[in-house]
Amino acid sequence: MLAYARDRRRYLLFGRPRRVNPETRRRRAEVLLESLLTLGPTFIKLGQLLSTRPDVLPPEYIDELAALQDEVPPAPWPEARTVLENELGPVEARFDEFETDAISGASLGQVYRARVDGKPVAVKIRRPNIESLVEADLRVVRWSLPILLYFVDESRSFSLENLADEFAKTIREEMDYEREATMLTEIRENFAGDDRFVIPAVVESHSGPRVLTMEYIPGTKINDVAALDRKGIDRSRVAENLQRSYLQMIVDDGVFHADPHPGNLAVTDDGAIIFYDFGMSGRVDEFVQGKIVEFYIAVANQDIDAILDALIEIGTLSPEADRAVMAEVMELAIQDARGQDIEQYRVQQIVGQIEDSIYEFPFRLPKNLALVLRVATVVEGVCVTLDEGFDFIATATDYLTEQGYREESVRQYIAETSRQVRESGESLTRLAPKTERTLDRLDRDNLYVRIGVEDSEGVFDQLARRLVYGMLLTMSLFSTGVLYALNAPEASIVAAVFSAVVLVQLYRSFREPRSLQAKPQFTRQNLRQRRREE
Repeated sequence: MLAYARDRRRYLLFGRPRRVNPETRRRRAEVLLESLLTLGPTFIKLGQLLSTRPDVLPPEYIDELAALQDEVPPAPWPEARTVLENELGPVEARFDEFETDAISGASLGQVYRARVDGKPVAVKIRRPNIESLVEADLRVVRWSLPILLYFVDESRSFSLENLADEFAKTIREEMDYEREATMLTEIRENFAGDDRFVIPAVVESHSGPRVLTMEYIPGTKINDVAALDRKGIDRSRVAENLQRSYLQMIVDDGVFHADPHPGNLAVTDDGAIIFYDFGMSGRVDEFVQGKIVEFYIAVANQDIDAILDALIEIGTLSPEADRAVMAEVMELAIQDARGQDIEQYRVQQIVGQIEDSIYEFPFRLPKNLALVLRVATVVEGVCVTLDEGFDFIATATDYLTEQGYREESVRQYIAETSRQVRESGESLTRLAPKTERTLDRLDRDNLYVRIGVEDSEGVFDQLARRLVYGMLLTMSLFSTGVLYALNAPEASIVAAVFSAVVLVQLYRSFREPRSLQAKPQFTRQNLRQRRREE
């Protein structure tokens, strides 16, 4: 924490900001990775979350933490059995068979194979005593955060506070197996009848807050390319189906599986995709869904203004950012990533090109978008593993076109343009008589101009207070000196105390967050005006 803070702001408690080279950051990222592994399950989850947050950490940290896998040795069976029987009752009475060797172990739970009513099932059991450990670790994170916030800028503070809130919420949700069962069932219903995807059913009679029993569906791990080829499975089709499934979940359904790493995805012999582990899942509201659609369409159309508009409206880009500079960053990133065809580039390439800019420029990730970013980056990586030439944007564009989103976007654009043309025509019909009246008044020397100053930030009130405090301070200091010279110690002390109070108020007026410098407001119109002036 001290190394990160020192590099971001100053040398410990004083000194000028400094910059470090990529090699130093990579060494520190390696130390951080080892520390997270040593600290245990909660901090492994924290590292995974940090690996998807380029608004918080520089690229070297992101690359290092991306290798962090949620794989830890399972707890001993006697301890896991205690949790299982406290939740469901005796193992022998509830299950036909139960294999005591875990088939997978993670930081918060572990999975066993069993049989219920003659059918194979997977039983997910929460780690013994994990609740108290997680709560203790979360307290450490909460206590550490204010120290770290002192050393970082306002934009980084926004992201770090969001990260802490998001992490606490996510890890508690992931430990609640009843919530996971609800999310799994809802997503399963959304894909009902689509044979391209397989989602296991929940065995409700054998599930609870700490135990989740699901249908067991075996398959080939999605990144086992050699095995998929031996089985004659079309990997390109699998990649396309995977991307389309997440577009449907995020854009249409509003509920999505948020942990699509290869360990949670498999493929049946028929080429259908199997989804496992819905502990990390999320929801997207309609506003965010609309903005995601706008962003995808803007990227496909290479509309830089529309990309920035979507990022600002969704809360990812600060409205105070220098829009001209950010437009140049976007243009360079897209030009560098673009193939011969305008849509032949991938989201991962774009993100990779601007990760440095995200670390330096005022980009931030609201809580409701962090899981979406995780899904976008991890899914794109899986798809590229399946098919090196996979075109993320082309697939997304085809999906949006098939669902009618691009057509609706064009209709909205035409409607907005026709409205502006109509309003412009109405203005022109009113312009001639108004111009004639104005010229008549000017000819009679009867033209007056009234100017109103809008001060929504209270700048003039602030100036007035500072002037008053300054005059009071001057008067009180002068009075203190005069009274002291006239041998009136009691009165001079009172005047001195008054001077101190006024001085504190004057100091606080300069410490308030308002600024005399006007905050820039960026729109498409003033961006075009700036370019014309240049």
